[in-house]
Amino acid sequence: MEACKPESFPLLNDLCQSQSQIFPPTPPDTDKEYSDSSSDPSDTEAIKPQSHHHDTLNPPLLPPYPLPPSPRPDNTVLTEDLKTPDNHVVRDPRLIRLTGIHPFNVEAPLSELYDEGFLTTKGLHYVRNHGAVPKVEDTEILDWDFTVEGMVDNPIHMNLAQLLQDYQQLTYPITLVCAGNRRKEQNIVRKTKGFSWGAAGLSTALWTGVAIGDLIRAAMPRRGARYVCFEGADKLPNGYYGTSIKLSWALDAERGVMLAHKMNGETLPPDHGKPLRVVIPGQIGGRSVKWLKKIIITKEPSDNWYHIYDNRVLPTMIDPEMSADLPEVWKDERNAIYDLNTNSATCFPAHDEILPLGGPEHAVYKVRGYGYAGGGKRISRVEITLDKGKTWALANVSYPEDQYRLAAEGETLYGGLVDLSWRESCFCWCFWELDIPITQLQAADDIMVRAMDEAMMVQPRDMYWSVLGMMNNPWFRVVIHKEGHTLRFEHPTQPALMPGGWMERVKKSGGNLTNGYWGEQLAGEAEVAEIVAEAKEICMTNSKVDRIISLEELKSHDGETEPWFVVNGEVYDGTAFLEGHPGGPTSITGAAGQDASEEFLAIHSENAKAMMVDYHIGTLDKTSQSLLAADGEPTAASENAPPREVFLDHKVWTKAILSAKTSVSHDSKIFTFDLEHADQAIGLPIGQHLMMRLRDPVTREAILRAYTPLSPSTDRGKLDVLIKLYRATATQQGGRMTTALDSIPLGHFVDFKGPTGKFEYLGRGRISISGRERKVRRFVMVCGGSGITPIFAVLRAVLGDRDDPTSCVVLDGNRTEEDILCKAELDAFLVDNEHRYKLNYLLSQPGPAWTGGRGRIDRDLIVREVGPCQSTDGADMLLVCGPKPLEESVLSIFTDMGWKKDDMVFF
Repeated sequence: MEACKPESFPLLNDLCQSQSQIFPPTPPDTDKEYSDSSSDPSDTEAIKPQSHHHDTLNPPLLPPYPLPPSPRPDNTVLTEDLKTPDNHVVRDPRLIRLTGIHPFNVEAPLSELYDEGFLTTKGLHYVRNHGAVPKVEDTEILDWDFTVEGMVDNPIHMNLAQLLQDYQQLTYPITLVCAGNRRKEQNIVRKTKGFSWGAAGLSTALWTGVAIGDLIRAAMPRRGARYVCFEGADKLPNGYYGTSIKLSWALDAERGVMLAHKMNGETLPPDHGKPLRVVIPGQIGGRSVKWLKKIIITKEPSDNWYHIYDNRVLPTMIDPEMSADLPEVWKDERNAIYDLNTNSATCFPAHDEILPLGGPEHAVYKVRGYGYAGGGKRISRVEITLDKGKTWALANVSYPEDQYRLAAEGETLYGGLVDLSWRESCFCWCFWELDIPITQLQAADDIMVRAMDEAMMVQPRDMYWSVLGMMNNPWFRVVIHKEGHTLRFEHPTQPALMPGGWMERVKKSGGNLTNGYWGEQLAGEAEVAEIVAEAKEICMTNSKVDRIISLEELKSHDGETEPWFVVNGEVYDGTAFLEGHPGGPTSITGAAGQDASEEFLAIHSENAKAMMVDYHIGTLDKTSQSLLAADGEPTAASENAPPREVFLDHKVWTKAILSAKTSVSHDSKIFTFDLEHADQAIGLPIGQHLMMRLRDPVTREAILRAYTPLSPSTDRGKLDVLIKLYRATATQQGGRMTTALDSIPLGHFVDFKGPTGKFEYLGRGRISISGRERKVRRFVMVCGGSGITPIFAVLRAVLGDRDDPTSCVVLDGNRTEEDILCKAELDAFLVDNEHRYKLNYLLSQPGPAWTGGRGRIDRDLIVREVGPCQSTDGADMLLVCGPKPLEESVLSIFTDMGWKKDDMVFF
């Protein structure tokens, strides 16, 4: 039989009614075995499906609807979670982690999710956690209390036992979908501010609980109340997680909003809100608050940080950098996501699935997938095209949810009434399938699917990119590759950092994914391959070293005298470099006994990596490597510990909240952070710096940089950091750290660690370099741009003490007058300090009104303003911070003038 022509594709259903061969086999149905489910509402045990071996004389009564498949009995707490706050949570190892080890954000492999059937087991249900999972013991479940408060005449404070006793229990299926489902596709087109979900960020379960409308009516909302706010028990850097929906939705029984305490007949698992959560059908999962503690009736939407800065679709022209300075756009409720949009995806053929050719003449392949819509709407149509949308064929659509509408009147399941017969809304995903002749697949380049809901809203052909990467729903395209006597299928992407997918391949080859043709080269369009620089492999190990080191031996060197640390499984002894490290000994001792791979690789140059060969002493054994990875990084004190007096710790990353951004020039800002409490000291010695860490929102790679804050060491509760922003231009990328930092909104957290640095000013001419004290009479300070910050810290300390006899000469080079940072403060220091302070500004691009120095910091200037080295006993000290060319020039000039390297410090 010849391959069908594309124009005949809409008729293929009529062509394949006999002698069909199905690839791959149909997955097993969701378990439909039945047992009497009228259990007591307080029962928290799952109803176990009966055995498939039945008494033929007394067959069991089968319900008209599916029951959940049995979860895996051997799941346990996973090794990678043992040293995280989630060390009490049982999880399925099949789940794909999207944000590293912690917090736990996962989706199932798409094929396995589909194969479980209509209902998803607790093990494979997707999880979206913003932080640690609250620990609730089984004995505490019934005592879990929550409130209904705000604009109500009858505030309610009750526990779960009362909720079970006083209110009608309901059970029905609901599909939850993360707003980020399919975000990886957007991240490949252009990075968003979200991590990379694949197409399995959705799951369906049977939820048992109370209609929230019953509870709210009992609280008697007042006139003018319009919103219901929810707040959970998961404490996060920006407060407890919370959000809101409209009050009218919560009161509408057709909407089906529920306070759930069971999932698939069992007590809620910890990852899914144990013991009480909100479940909102038809809306994004981010509105269904877990670990519920408060229901607040209000006039306005929630002012919770997570309600404002998450789950939004901002206009497509707003990029991550712009979004950071648009608080009113974030607060605009028109940008908030509530109802899901219409979406579909292909599950089979799976990614990289191979289909052998040469079978029966009329063989067909059953293409299958899922679809869903929002706001209670039903998917009314699913269409497939093999010719990029020229012609379409209708797929067969099944709605397992409708089987629950056939439940007998008064029937209960898991203690809840199964009564959907009256409800018109659709709360769940549906399944579509279409038998396609294999000959037609051979003739096609791809398979694309689109769905339409009953409001005639159809998936768009093209992507609508937005800064958070949410609600992504263009046609789902699977590419077909002809490889010998087989067909290989390629999905758009793979989740998280997993490689693969036609979008990644097309982008790497120079294709324009936004050209409206899926990145395919158009007629007359020049092919431009993306030039990917080949990573230079740096050897960091000594081939002559074959020593195997245990974790116990490593941990015995976690102090300050003989610090050992691990990079990529190899052990290094930092003892010999304690004095010579540019960041001071704490840069090494802070990593002692730990896996320093992330920090080391993020901030060190190729030269530094090449030096590691000299410090390599062995390899950590495989078991120890696993244990060290599970150990995770040291964390700050627990929530119940007394508040720390000092913020910085050189071994522990600590979070501070971004509270303000203040522009001080066209490319520089002061970022203000709130510390853990108002009386907390920063803990940074004068002249030293701290490490700041952010994570790339897509790759989750750590971005680390060292900064000297503007804040005096005496400040408490707040931290000011002056940072020059390196923005992207048409010819070069922006700075990774400054781009990321400038794009986060106020209220976001940033990690800090320190102090580091080998130099410290102890006051009145006393300094310490790598732990060795000495006395100086004069500082020569050379800086450029934002390199003023460590200079400014020392200068402020000297001139702020009237009894400090140390003199200071400052040479500050910049392009324009606007580029001079801290100018007002530097000028103010001149008052009453002329005898010990000389200030020189140099501009390479001065304006006509500039009366100060012109040009660059060169030898003539230095000889004129600094003069010869005044002593040979180390009484003069050079401090330098600025761009690399400036530092190299200054080093050369001062060396030629007879200065010793011991008398120079480069920050």
